[in-house]
Amino acid sequence: VEAVHLIADGKAPRIPQPKEGATYEGIQKKENAEISWDQPAAALHNWIRGHDKVPGAWATIDGQVVTFYGSSLLDASVPAGQELVIKGASRPGLVTKNGLVIFGNDGKMVLVRNLQFEDGKMIPASKYFSADETTALELTEEEKKMAEDIR
Repeated sequence: VEAVHLIADGKAPRIPQPKEGATYEGIQKKENAEISWDQPAAALHNWIRGHDKVPGAWATIDGQVVTFYGSSLLDASVPAGQELVIKGASRPGLVTKNGLVIFGNDGKMVLVRNLQFEDGKMIPASKYFSADETTALELTEEEKKMAEDIR
């Protein structure tokens, strides 16, 4: 009750919280989440995982910013896949049936399951090279008539 009265009277003591020992890390910004490739696989995995979902760890691939989601350490032999050049990486990634395999500077691997492009489109990393393939939508005569009626 005494504390409430002190606050109500404007006489409560104000002690600023010291910055030393504070654990709050402010809001992360996308520009600060770029992946630094000169580190071991475990650090790459932790960086991607730590920025998953917001703001999203990213790298430049084919001149565009691609955000990586859903990483896990991969402890196996190097899988077969199609090479993908990633800006800044000392070794190309591999697009495999399970996702994108990236390499740390220690030679160990990280598997990334999903990729998001600048336009917001998210795909499974395993479909990177087939992402541009689209199928044409063919309507039946009945569907064409319905579409015309809707227009």
